[in-house]
Amino acid sequence: MACLSTSGRQGLFVAVGSRRYHNQRFLCQLMLQQQENNHRKNLGGSMANTKCSTATSRLLSCTTSASLSNAPLHFQQPKRYFHGFNKNTTTTTTTATSVFNLMHNSPTATTNSKTKCSNLKTNCRHYSSVHTQQPAGPVREIQIDPYIILDDELKYFYDDVRDLLAQGTSQAELDKIATYYFDGQGKALRPMVTMLMSKAINYHLNKESRQLLHKQRQIALFSEMVHSASLVHDDVIDQSDFRRGKPSVNVLWNHKKVTMAGDYILSVASIMIARLKSDDVTIVLSQILTDLVQGEFMQLGSRETENERFAHYLTKTYRKTASLIANTLKATAVIAEADENMTELAFQYGRNIGLAFQLVDDMLDFVSSTETMGKPTAADLKLGLATAPVLFACEKYPELNPMIMRRFGEPGDVERAFELVHKSHGLEQTRFLAKKHCIEAIRLAQEMTESPYQKGLQVVADLVINRMK
Repeated sequence: MACLSTSGRQGLFVAVGSRRYHNQRFLCQLMLQQQENNHRKNLGGSMANTKCSTATSRLLSCTTSASLSNAPLHFQQPKRYFHGFNKNTTTTTTTATSVFNLMHNSPTATTNSKTKCSNLKTNCRHYSSVHTQQPAGPVREIQIDPYIILDDELKYFYDDVRDLLAQGTSQAELDKIATYYFDGQGKALRPMVTMLMSKAINYHLNKESRQLLHKQRQIALFSEMVHSASLVHDDVIDQSDFRRGKPSVNVLWNHKKVTMAGDYILSVASIMIARLKSDDVTIVLSQILTDLVQGEFMQLGSRETENERFAHYLTKTYRKTASLIANTLKATAVIAEADENMTELAFQYGRNIGLAFQLVDDMLDFVSSTETMGKPTAADLKLGLATAPVLFACEKYPELNPMIMRRFGEPGDVERAFELVHKSHGLEQTRFLAKKHCIEAIRLAQEMTESPYQKGLQVVADLVINRMK
């Protein structure tokens, strides 16, 4: 028979015996109800007679692993709405061990962080249903799938974006260009993280308001619209040919129309945020646009010295990538009227996830295939850009320095730089730096009240470090 036990903040553990539990949602309901009860106790019993909120009592599609052995478990991305982080034509799995291993090897990690980060070793979506065996080892904790617990918020996300853009214009061609990348083929990382943080903050503050959540979802829409607008503009600047496995937007339409379509996306997103009638939120989100432009200028005109390169690279990476996530999450805290500490926590979590995401992206440019990435590999070198793997490789191969200064412009520079990066430890050092940012993001998430959404924020770090596209 099934055995249920609890242990402090480790949540609900399920030991599956001979009985089969085919109702996947039952297990997650138990977990959420227990966390809700614990949350009420922490509030001094003031909520003892109230019903579970919709957000925390919703039945989730979640399973336990069929195996209770020590074999590593895997994270399977849902295939219903989004293309996942590690998707191919047959299966979608990501080993959830890298961040855990680093936590146990990192000299800066605390014992408390080690205990909590061990949660990333387990996952509830390894199998499509709950199977049963006699217990063969220690019980495992149910893990959270961020996309599943945000089903309601993400299911029609891209439909809503397309509707917003269609309502703003009567120009059919403009609408077609503007909606080209809103086809559900992206990772949906930004809206997913934004809604996770929103719900984690609301739970932490004990604010269960549909109106508040709607406003936070508008911020999530803004983040994805700004991101896609930046992709449209990047394709024009970089003269890209492919993105997400299909011809880039500038290949199908002329540059003038594509540029205006990107501007149109930004204008519709800005109008949507203005309707929230929050000056503080508007100021925070406006910073994203400022950072995007400055980051692009840094990339276009970089001629920094050898000693300045890495600091320049990190600043550019923050402005072009991490600022969008960091300030979006900050805005969700601001609109929830969170205190300064919680607002800063949301910002720093987003900053670390954003930096880690881009570091992994720069690493994949050297190790992944064009088919997997959906865009040409070694693209940064061909654009004359020195990213983290190259900068780390310079320590072992100084001959890269003149190549960087001439932006890999001479014949053979790209091929030679690519070779030297693989001969050095540049890729390993880039991955290690990304892991450090993921560990910091996990630490920040652990400071929030425990909930499925807070746990989901920790899982995101593992998704980022283990993504393959």
